[in-house]
Amino acid sequence: MEAKDIPGFFAKPEEIDAEKYIYLDYYFECIGEPEAAAAHLCSEQSTAQWKRVGIDEDFREEFGAKVLELKVIKELDEISCPVKNVFDGKTYACKAKIAHPHNNFGPRIPNLLSAVCGEGTFFSPGIPIIKLLDIHFPKSYLNQFEGPKFGIEGLREILNVYDRPIFFGVIKPNIGLPPEPFSEIGYQSWLGGLDIAKDDEMLADTSWSPTPIRSKLLGAAREKAERETGVPKIYLANITDEVDRIIELHDIAVENGANALMLNAMPVGLSAVRMLRKHTKVPLIAHFPFTASFSRMQHYGIHSQVITKLQRLAGFDSIIMPGFGNRMMTPEDEVLQNIKACYEDMGHIKRVLPVPGGSDSAVTLKNVYEKVGSTDFGFVPGRGVFGHPMGPKAGAASIRQAWEAISSATPIETYAETHEELKAAIHAFSKRK
Repeated sequence: MEAKDIPGFFAKPEEIDAEKYIYLDYYFECIGEPEAAAAHLCSEQSTAQWKRVGIDEDFREEFGAKVLELKVIKELDEISCPVKNVFDGKTYACKAKIAHPHNNFGPRIPNLLSAVCGEGTFFSPGIPIIKLLDIHFPKSYLNQFEGPKFGIEGLREILNVYDRPIFFGVIKPNIGLPPEPFSEIGYQSWLGGLDIAKDDEMLADTSWSPTPIRSKLLGAAREKAERETGVPKIYLANITDEVDRIIELHDIAVENGANALMLNAMPVGLSAVRMLRKHTKVPLIAHFPFTASFSRMQHYGIHSQVITKLQRLAGFDSIIMPGFGNRMMTPEDEVLQNIKACYEDMGHIKRVLPVPGGSDSAVTLKNVYEKVGSTDFGFVPGRGVFGHPMGPKAGAASIRQAWEAISSATPIETYAETHEELKAAIHAFSKRK
């Protein structure tokens, strides 16, 4: 790209119609002049060749992505991680805000990702290192999506829970148990006070625990627990599979009593989520396999908050995400950014329930609550319920007792003096705090 071509890919915010663009925040490291690198980035992900040879025309104004802001952070001695086949030259770390005309790809998530995270971004000349940090949608774009059917408020209405976190539990052992004992320990956890008992993200339609049998037994166990406790419960069935089986597994699980469904969002693809959202009448919950492979490196890939926003756009009602603490290897500020992405204004797109998780128990509940800053979250222990020394009923009870202590401003150690389930949880799980 010659210097004379660069201005066609730059604009001031007031020079463009904001409703016609999505906005993208990138970090990148470039070899050579940052202005040329940023112009290449816009060109490659939008018009590329922007006119025909010998014809007086210019597609950049209508179809070209535009650099709105470019900040050179510093000159680098070398790029932050080794990349082969990179030319030598002065190296710069930069941040850029880019406006991309959404008419280029329309309300189609695969096409959106192809534009902003595809060849034009990760193979842009002079930019070996790049990360999409954030994405922002105008109302004109959001209005073309349905979003979640239920969201936070809908889940609370189903469960009749309005004044506390929603308590999930991952039935353990997650792999190996046949459906009969699996359903029994799920039943026990509901009796103890869980709102939602769920399949693990690894447990699908397996030979030892087929979805038709497992969902039938768990559906019956859920209904039995509802009758005995007098409060609503949810069985969250994992139907992650090949895309052409998702609707079939949905219909089987729902008919058998699963009243919410989980998908591993990135492995099945967000387009599959939109398909299921149009079909289903029960809440959809996302799980995070494959996300870290895009997001973990500080300066390369896609920030997980982008993926959170896209999952919300696709129609999930709740998003399970890596939570606080060393276990999930996710910086605290990133967890908080993902939680914020579940709540922030997205026009008519409903707020969704964030579920930050990872080795939680009654001991960690207060810490999660304080970091989230509200009761609008899901709390999702696995071993903290199903590895409780007194069994899953007691494990679930310990979570509810921990919340009773928190809501009454009583130290959990004090509350545990008269609540044996919480006392046993503190003894068993304090080392994981």
